[in-house]
Amino acid sequence: MDSMNLTHHFLIAMPGLYDPNFYHTVTYIYSHDEKGAMGIVINRPLNLVLGEVLEQMDITFGDEIARDTPIYDGGPVQSDRGFVLHRYHQDWNSSLRVNEQISVATSVDILAAIANGKGPESTLIALGYAGWSAGQLEKEMQENIWLSGPAESHIIFDTPVEQRWNSAANLLGIDMDQLSPDVGHA
Repeated sequence: MDSMNLTHHFLIAMPGLYDPNFYHTVTYIYSHDEKGAMGIVINRPLNLVLGEVLEQMDITFGDEIARDTPIYDGGPVQSDRGFVLHRYHQDWNSSLRVNEQISVATSVDILAAIANGKGPESTLIALGYAGWSAGQLEKEMQENIWLSGPAESHIIFDTPVEQRWNSAANLLGIDMDQLSPDVGHA
């Protein structure tokens, strides 16, 4: 398992994972290497919309759709920092291109563009991220805390939030409603 790389994969919380940060979550892993892993939880909307965030940042917005865009709880690390997961459109001042389809941006320029209808067509905006130190995610995988499989952008951007956990598992042929929350070992 030393060579495991889960970049551009979903981490799907097993039913028995009761940690309140990750219960029934799907996390998009955008970076995984020997130093650790980073991802954004894609199915935890906060009671917050982009318009409120833009007002706090003194960014004017002309796009009414942007005003009502939900903000997600991306994970328990740096929950005051914003991350914009988006279908690749262009590079921004601070962005990481995960692959030809998906990028993650953390700079204000992308928010200003979104606010004025000039940003990427498909986005998921989150506060915070999920992070694992070197070897930690690999250990959790061995302990059957997570399912993992290749990510598909339509689940991040097009699937209703309440269906993302089951939809991500369905990519692996797994029905989460059929799994027991008890972890078993042979």
